Amino acid sequence: MTGLTAKGAATRERIVRAATDLILDRGVAGMTLDEIRAGTGTSKSQLFHYFPGGKSELVGAIAAFQNGRVMAAQEPWLDRLDSWAAWQSWRDAVVTYYRGLTHKYCSVSALVNDVAPTDPALAAEIAAHADRWREQLAAGLRTMRDRGLLRPEADPDRLALATFATLQGGLLVMQSQDDIEPLEAALDGALTMLRAWS
Repeated sequence: MTGLTAKGAATRERIVRAATDLILDRGVAGMTLDEIRAGTGTSKSQLFHYFPGGKSELVGAIAAFQNGRVMAAQEPWLDRLDSWAAWQSWRDAVVTYYRGLTHKYCSVSALVNDVAPTDPALAAEIAAHADRWREQLAAGLRTMRDRGLLRPEADPDRLALATFATLQGGLLVMQSQDDIEPLEAALDGALTMLRAWS
């Protein structure tokens, strides 16, 4: 949202931060705007002032905010996946971040699944965050191949897709079992798969 004063931008960010935990705990379908308003200490007029598109616009802002937190937790490794040590450190950073979370909908993909049936445009907007994440993995794998750490016939885009899908599967099982081990196992399996191409 453009054209906000510094105070307005801070207020909008406060609403997004507060609403994020509510949405990630209960999912998009499980929260009404009235519940979000009550949970964030926001008046109805204030909520629609900062989010004139209503719940869809707010969920889009929440997805962007949550994605930013997830990406930041993977730095500096996500931007320098150019060695096997860097990939291991990236794996450890992902596990460390998610170990401390208790949200049912902590992955961006879970939000996509929640909104896709009723708001395909919003689902596509949220899915774009996941696409950028996967592309960063692919960029690292292209660098690995260029440096001779992966075989020339390795396909970085397909390997990144497999790694990302494995990560997302690990997150879903982690959430259903309330245990970090499925995510750890998924990431370890992904790294073993990547190393098989070295």
